[in-house]
Amino acid sequence: MSEVIERWHALAKHHTSEGLHEMLADEVVFHSPVVHSPQEGRAITHAYLSAAFHVLMNESFTYVREIIGPNDAMLEFKLELEGIHVNGVDIIHWNDAGKITDFKVMVRPLKAMDVVRNQMAAMLESMARVG
Repeated sequence: MSEVIERWHALAKHHTSEGLHEMLADEVVFHSPVVHSPQEGRAITHAYLSAAFHVLMNESFTYVREIIGPNDAMLEFKLELEGIHVNGVDIIHWNDAGKITDFKVMVRPLKAMDVVRNQMAAMLESMARVG
């Protein structure tokens, strides 16, 4: 398994985004399942992924399937949020220096997407007030 994915799994296992900033390339692009335009840069990507750690990576969160290549991975996950079963994938690309350069999240079904969108919006708003 890739060192990048091993580090990612360690963060997910401990439900923390501590150390995430160092994993991201300056030019990283984040593709949200609800925001139609790509979010460019380390700061915004870190904000979205940190919020996702708080919202999605609860006790029910687990990765159920992985496809891993030399510089890419697709990690399928499932969890329960507000009684709704959420299924999705993280699609991650990293450069030769081991820094994530592209991170895409896809979520299904629509009912789950609504719950994720609402909770992520509240978490990002909360983080903006604190930060």
